[in-house]
Amino acid sequence: MIVSFRETQPAIARIAAGICLTAALTSGVSAQTAPAAGQPQASQQLPGQVERVVLTAGRSTVLRTEFEIVRIAVTNPAIADAVVVQPREILVDGKAPGTISLIVWSNTDRKHYDLVVEPPITTLQQQLRALFPGEDIRVSATDEAIILSGAVSSNGVSLRAAEIAQATSSKVKVINMLQLPGGQESQQVMLQVRFAEVNRRALTELGVNFFVNRDNAVGRTTTQQFAAPGFEKNENSPRDDLVFSDFLNLFFFQRDHGVGAVVKALQSRGFFQSLAEPNLIAYNGEEASFLAGGEIPIPVVQGGGVGSSNSVTIVYKEFGIRLNFRPVIAGDVIRLKVRPEVSTLDFGNGVTLQGFRIPALSTRRAETNVELRDGQSFAIAGLLDNLTQEDSAAIPVLSKIPIIGNFFKSKADRAERTELMVLITPRLVRALEPDEVPPLPTLPRRFLPAPPVGGDKPPAKSGGSGSGQEPSDSKTGFVDGPAARPDPKGGGAPKSKQ
Repeated sequence: MIVSFRETQPAIARIAAGICLTAALTSGVSAQTAPAAGQPQASQQLPGQVERVVLTAGRSTVLRTEFEIVRIAVTNPAIADAVVVQPREILVDGKAPGTISLIVWSNTDRKHYDLVVEPPITTLQQQLRALFPGEDIRVSATDEAIILSGAVSSNGVSLRAAEIAQATSSKVKVINMLQLPGGQESQQVMLQVRFAEVNRRALTELGVNFFVNRDNAVGRTTTQQFAAPGFEKNENSPRDDLVFSDFLNLFFFQRDHGVGAVVKALQSRGFFQSLAEPNLIAYNGEEASFLAGGEIPIPVVQGGGVGSSNSVTIVYKEFGIRLNFRPVIAGDVIRLKVRPEVSTLDFGNGVTLQGFRIPALSTRRAETNVELRDGQSFAIAGLLDNLTQEDSAAIPVLSKIPIIGNFFKSKADRAERTELMVLITPRLVRALEPDEVPPLPTLPRRFLPAPPVGGDKPPAKSGGSGSGQEPSDSKTGFVDGPAARPDPKGGGAPKSKQ
């Protein structure tokens, strides 16, 4: 059979179009199924493979599976809880920071998840970006700390960001790792402190006590402000004996007439000056303390139970020059929280307990926060203590008599002035290399010889070559303190450094 080309042309066109359509459909199906074949299905999780799901505490997320869920399990519902809401969907709620495991079962498969619940720091990140636009501040968190990282333009931004982070959670520690332009590598601060205290005292006392001791009469005048003589009966004499507890400053007694006087006239001045220069090193953000003084024992009476006696325990109270400070390094600026204190014993205001004289403590204290650069200083001055005390006593009527009335008066004036100044200088320091360590100060004295090795053999008298011992003095039994050194001229025998 002969078929013309004109008759077969439509049929050939239809067949060609069908072949093209079949090829296109086949290639489309292959393009859709090829990636799926290269990827493992959710129901075909490899052994040991765990999918990680991260969410924030207080928020939820939905997990979708490729199979219908039969059973789920979580290790700690207090950190995150999971609920099946659809045959292939799980609702996960984050409750507290932590990491737990979630296991999902189907009829034939099982899948593992690690649920990582982070602290609610997303809000903190947004707040810092809103308050400090343009600053590169990144927030990350662990179970017990919030970490600030990145770079900021000034130390003020660094400190304020750390304060805001600390205010979000008082129970979490904030680690400030924000970098500043021109920051120092040193993380240790040495505080040079100078305490200067000046105390001036002035005292004036004036009083007169008259007394008469005769055969037929005795008498005296006193304001009781200063000690006056007393009288004591003497059986062997018609006159009473005079008893003086204190002769004061001036004493006069006329034996024939039995008339005398005791005069208290005293002027005293005192000057006290103290200077202390403690140096203390502390790590960045850590507190350090210094005390130059002592401790006084204070007895404390503790009551016992019913029918038992009281017991006395001893508690020691510190006094002297104390310094507490905490440095925070922010670039080239050092923020200091300083608390200097100076306390002295005050026996005048002390108490007596069961025969023990317990002094009081006179304390001068200051506490402040300052910001300084390396090597700058600040002074805490104006810690003044002025004390003025005036005591006077007089005998009525007699003290009002003109001129001679002053002999029936007594007075005591006391004035005291204390001034304290504290000068503080922070410095950034670093550890010394072995070749930078300065030599220790020593005196040119001889040391005791080292004990001989093996037996009671005395040390050699001379340090010849191969003796292995330092030169010693046979008369005194001492050896030179400086170590022996080789002879610079090339001699083999060691030579003692003079």
